[in-house]
Amino acid sequence: MPIKQTLAMRPSRAEKEGKLLRNRLLLSIPEIERATISEETEFISLPRHRCLHEPHQPVEYLYFPNEGVISLVVALKDGKTVEAGLVGNEGLTGMSAILGLDRSPLREVVQIAGDAYRIRVPRFKELLPSLPHLQATVNRYAAGLAMQVAQTAACNRLHNIEHRLARWLLMAQDRVESELLPITHDFLATMLGTDRPSVSLAAGVLQKSQMINYRRGSLRVVNRKKLEKFTCECYAIVQQYAGGTEEISEGSTT
Repeated sequence: MPIKQTLAMRPSRAEKEGKLLRNRLLLSIPEIERATISEETEFISLPRHRCLHEPHQPVEYLYFPNEGVISLVVALKDGKTVEAGLVGNEGLTGMSAILGLDRSPLREVVQIAGDAYRIRVPRFKELLPSLPHLQATVNRYAAGLAMQVAQTAACNRLHNIEHRLARWLLMAQDRVESELLPITHDFLATMLGTDRPSVSLAAGVLQKSQMINYRRGSLRVVNRKKLEKFTCECYAIVQQYAGGTEEISEGSTT
């Protein structure tokens, strides 16, 4: 079951008060630390395809996704792109800034619309030493995200498009907690570093095997267990090492 908890954040608009908190990283820390960090956050909407950070530019904000999915994308000079990682309500973006780098080579783009709590990088750095549980959780998440990026690189290089697509669908579904994924073949092709015809053929294989159902602009996972058996080992490896925020600390619920 999804982890849900109401958090008294300080939203940008009064109508956002009482928003249901779904970010598992924030939910995993003690209530007193969560209250401290919430004082500095701003609740914002994340429309589809919104770019949160351009490559090699200063990282201004950290985003704790509440709903939706953010892609970490490598963009080359010739315009080609490939996804290096996914961030959803299990974590946060802007890890390079936390680890001491003011800039990042990755583009952060909203792939599935949602919302998030954001905080300016300098303020987060000021607060972090006084929040030991959050600091430890962020460190574990950073290690897990690095594992995800490394495994994704191997998967994109060594596995066929059908298995790569299956892995991506499973990872995306884990983060949106829904069978329906509002995504197009064109955008999937960009993220997987291939072309649209290849994605369409791969989706056709999965649909013919009754693992997914594709309609224009969206994909529905209809048999997750079958999809898990079909995909490559990369999904299980990412799941094994990319956790670290799922255990709620004692006293962290309200």
